[in-house]
Amino acid sequence: MLIRAFVPAHITAFFAPVFHEDPLKAGSLGAGINLDRGTNVFVSIETGTLERHIHVAFNGEPVKKDGAVISYSVAERLVPSDFAGEVEVWQYFDFPNGYGFGNSAGGALGTALALSYSFGGTWLKAARVAHEMEVTHKGGLGDIVGQLAGGIEVRVKAGGPGIGVTDNLFFEGYKVLAIPLGPLHTKEVLEGEVIEEIKREGTKAMDALLNDPRVERMMFLAREFAEKTGLLNGELLEIARELDRVLKLPSSMIMLGKGLFALVREEEIEKVRGLVSDMGISYTLADIYTERPKVGRWAG
Repeated sequence: MLIRAFVPAHITAFFAPVFHEDPLKAGSLGAGINLDRGTNVFVSIETGTLERHIHVAFNGEPVKKDGAVISYSVAERLVPSDFAGEVEVWQYFDFPNGYGFGNSAGGALGTALALSYSFGGTWLKAARVAHEMEVTHKGGLGDIVGQLAGGIEVRVKAGGPGIGVTDNLFFEGYKVLAIPLGPLHTKEVLEGEVIEEIKREGTKAMDALLNDPRVERMMFLAREFAEKTGLLNGELLEIARELDRVLKLPSSMIMLGKGLFALVREEEIEKVRGLVSDMGISYTLADIYTERPKVGRWAG
């Protein structure tokens, strides 16, 4: 039996981390965007062996436990302990790992959904396991609840699935420009000195967005957050200023990755394509994904 799950890539515009000793009560406040590209997880289950074996692969390459701690931890929780057989988890990412597109959460949630579909369970229970492992192993804080919400989401109460509360902003006519330039490890930022500034500026941005809940306002707040925290600097800031010359709304930094994103209207596409091509920068132009993740049998 082959099960496929799709989880959208998720870009965080700004955030304020909320830490708690209970992983399900930890999370973040903030806002983010789901893309129509992301993580595809395929789970193959075969019986007939004497013991339970679990294997994980990223983009076709087998990964040992220390290289995929979160996904293995999810599988260990959701594959019954008395199951005798082979469980293979194949994760394929549309964006590179560590670049701020929620790959870790996508892999965790996709694995949890596919395994729960196979062995029995519910969406909520699967998502809670994925969030718990994501937080425990410092993969992230708010991506999973954001990915479950779809669209352009606002995390108005921190916490995992069933505890955190999300809302959605209305939007029309936007595509997402994503420029991934390099990795930025979430764990290092969450444990760094900048965290207090992130909490302060993220909370301010959240309050401002709730007072004026429009996607246009979100982009201005995202840029302000990125600059005031000092996360957006150097080459990234220079490229962002170049993008500002051809876009109506400001671009901002992908949280957390060395990259930029922007909301682009149809009439702006050619100008922005010409600009990034002239700069020799790779980019993706994606649609906003408004549904929840998908899971089901894979027919090929």
